[in-house]
Amino acid sequence: MTRRTTVITALTLIAVAAAVVFTATRGDRNMSMPEEVDDVGEVDESDDANAGDVDDADDIHDADDADEDAGAAAALAAARAFLDRYVADDGRVVRHDQGGDTVSEGQAYALLLAVAVEDERMFRTVWDWTRANLVGPDGLLAAHWNDGGVVDDDAATDADLDAAHALVLAGDRFGEPAFSAAAVELASAIAAHEIQRVGDRHLLLPGPWARGAEPVVFNPSYVSPLAFDALGAASGDPIWDALRADSFELLDHLMAPPAALPPDWAEATADVVTAAPVPGDDGPPRYGYEAVRVPIRLAADRDGPGSDLAARLWPFLEQRVRQGLVDVYALDGSPLGEAPHPVALVAAAAAARAAGDDGAVHDVLDAAAALDEERPSYYGAAWVALGRVLLTTDLLDPH
Repeated sequence: MTRRTTVITALTLIAVAAAVVFTATRGDRNMSMPEEVDDVGEVDESDDANAGDVDDADDIHDADDADEDAGAAAALAAARAFLDRYVADDGRVVRHDQGGDTVSEGQAYALLLAVAVEDERMFRTVWDWTRANLVGPDGLLAAHWNDGGVVDDDAATDADLDAAHALVLAGDRFGEPAFSAAAVELASAIAAHEIQRVGDRHLLLPGPWARGAEPVVFNPSYVSPLAFDALGAASGDPIWDALRADSFELLDHLMAPPAALPPDWAEATADVVTAAPVPGDDGPPRYGYEAVRVPIRLAADRDGPGSDLAARLWPFLEQRVRQGLVDVYALDGSPLGEAPHPVALVAAAAAARAAGDDGAVHDVLDAAAALDEERPSYYGAAWVALGRVLLTTDLLDPH
């Protein structure tokens, strides 16, 4: 039977720490098939059956439209909830669950979500705080701020990319040339300090601190096709198209079936890229809190090679969602964690989106939101909001 809906029992997911109940009933959206028609002289009944087919198709189209509307409403609500809860009046994104500090990625997340909800005042407030407190002499964002000042002035490339992407969109969306100029300045700084040639490939570094190392450290979750496209269009620099193509090639090597799980970290030489432990850690490579962002960012590359890569994860993640999805896995698929986390569910929704399982997308996103509501966290709320925006709307697409 063709499956068209998926029911996620979010309350069971919350109550049973290591399990998500995934019941594939799909009964609501099953397309009713016309009964076979006797081929002798039953023209009128056949016409009636064909009319029924048209009605069924209209019903499905209406249901899809309703899903899109509901998805957009949920995305806007999640974005607004993150901004309301975590952005202080001065524009600083406060990690309430981690001692009240601030990281550059959080500022960038807030900038993207402010664009998504078209809140220019919020965007200006967040960007003004970011520019005044985090932008360093090299034009990049200091990674960590706490107790009134910067405590780690090394940049984190994912934050720089997301912030630059948001500035491109804001310049267009709000008609503000200063945002567009700031986007190009930040893009130029990223190109100068956070992209390196390794052999004949362009490699996205995790930050300037990684430049010149051998092998070169690589974080797959920093690869953002939407950001690459936006910065290439804004700057006219061909390096972004080259980085996009080379990044997909690296991810293709790292995301090999059957599990196809990308690692949190990797190392690259001129000849090969391999999964690696967290820098400074002797543990095995793993799919964890960094790598879960990979399918989300890739699935946003709709109808492109990024989406094809993200779809590879769905057979593995669909089964784990059924059996009990946890937050961390070894690259062979064996569980290393014991409990679910909202961002792990958002990653599964992204893989479903890329694989074309649209019914699962909304169900798994709803489960992620329910889990974050039960156990609120800055990181969970950010990626529930960004996941809904990226996977169910075009709010961060160029207009």
